[in-house]
Amino acid sequence: MIAYIKGELVEVRTKSLILDHHGMGYEIAVPDSVIAEVAGMLGESIKIYTYLHVKEDGMSLFGFASKDDLNVFKLLLTVNGIGPKGALGILSSITADNLRFAVLSEDVKAISKAPGIGAKTAGKLILELKDKFKLEDAFEAKYAQGEGLETNGTLSVGIREEAAQALVSLGYSQTEALQAVRKIELTESMTVEDILKLSLRQL
Repeated sequence: MIAYIKGELVEVRTKSLILDHHGMGYEIAVPDSVIAEVAGMLGESIKIYTYLHVKEDGMSLFGFASKDDLNVFKLLLTVNGIGPKGALGILSSITADNLRFAVLSEDVKAISKAPGIGAKTAGKLILELKDKFKLEDAFEAKYAQGEGLETNGTLSVGIREEAAQALVSLGYSQTEALQAVRKIELTESMTVEDILKLSLRQL
């Protein structure tokens, strides 16, 4: 219903912010990362992608800095037992990119760090979302944000993705491929073949 709101940031609260759009103030619940990002932007115009949650006793707006974060939030809402506040809590403790990797690698521990999310709920989340996340999407999202560069300058995302896809083509599951590839410590001289060989040893 409301895809996004662009307006003047007039107040930043602990878990929400208020945007003034044509004289109307919208309170939007946002992840901690957004609070940190806009903390010094009072009086400036910002754009927040929103989700309107409607229930019997009222309506609430939830907002995110990117469409990708919003889409992941909506996927979290499809998991039985996770509501908007729970989904927001998850995205406050783990980024959308890292959540993808956690789901694909079945990392219950990383997901259960979110407030109110125990190991059982984290396991359910993984079970219900692992077929909705793709390995290539996880790498592409990471790369798009410039997080693919290792400290030694190696473009890790590209060769990790190629190696993981090669493992999948050999018959391994996305989860197995991702877990094996992520365990490899890259060096500047490594090739896809090197990563593949080391990953196969682990598998």
